[in-house]
Amino acid sequence: MRIDLLSIFPDFFTTPLNEGIIRRARQAQIIDIGIHNIRDHAEGRHQMTDDRPYGGGEGMVMKAEPLTACLRAVPSCGGKRRVILLSPRGVPFSQEQALRYAGHDQLILICGRYEGVDERFSERFVDEECSIGDYVLSGGELAALVVTDAVCRLLPGALGCADSAERDSFSRSLLKHNQYTRPPVFADLEVPAVLLSGDHAAVARHRFVESVRLTLARRPDLLAGLNLSREERKTLKEEGLLAQVEYAAMAGQMGRQA
Repeated sequence: MRIDLLSIFPDFFTTPLNEGIIRRARQAQIIDIGIHNIRDHAEGRHQMTDDRPYGGGEGMVMKAEPLTACLRAVPSCGGKRRVILLSPRGVPFSQEQALRYAGHDQLILICGRYEGVDERFSERFVDEECSIGDYVLSGGELAALVVTDAVCRLLPGALGCADSAERDSFSRSLLKHNQYTRPPVFADLEVPAVLLSGDHAAVARHRFVESVRLTLARRPDLLAGLNLSREERKTLKEEGLLAQVEYAAMAGQMGRQA
């Protein structure tokens, strides 16, 4: 897979893309990442990429011409391509979106800045807008890194453990269970005995129930997308949690429809 990042601050990506999972995935040629400086495609001695908005108002707007020229200069790797503008008015990013993006051969992530980009560029060249949350950032670079990391870890071979991505938080509308490691006692707190029992079925049940409890307490909205097997429903009924989960799921579905 290839990801291309378009920004007026290309050096922003230098260190993050050369660390951890992304670095290993690049070295293993699982992912190819290109960084493109939008200023290189701006005309004039000052390489201006922004201008005042028509109609007046605060701030500056990114110009359509350098954005278009930079986008056209991005090499195509063939196959399925998606052009995404990182923008606060985009669809909220989710694990579901990350999975969808990972199914493409090439993603082009455009880092918005200032008060936004000229709408004519978005209308003509952008496939979708994406936001990583309801808060304000100085630009789309941090958002582009979030998307890149989330997508990269879903690519086959990117993680050391093949099952890790499937068991991450949000992979099935549940937060991940609590984790413990050595020593067995720390600050007078003990690791749950079931995790030391060696009983794999009991451990799996404990972790599932704990994930449900955590999700109910912290992110009940996620349960709207949870599909339970017959055995899981039986387990939750035995733990006195099934009614709470069903209520939270129904409330979440109504909230989504609203």
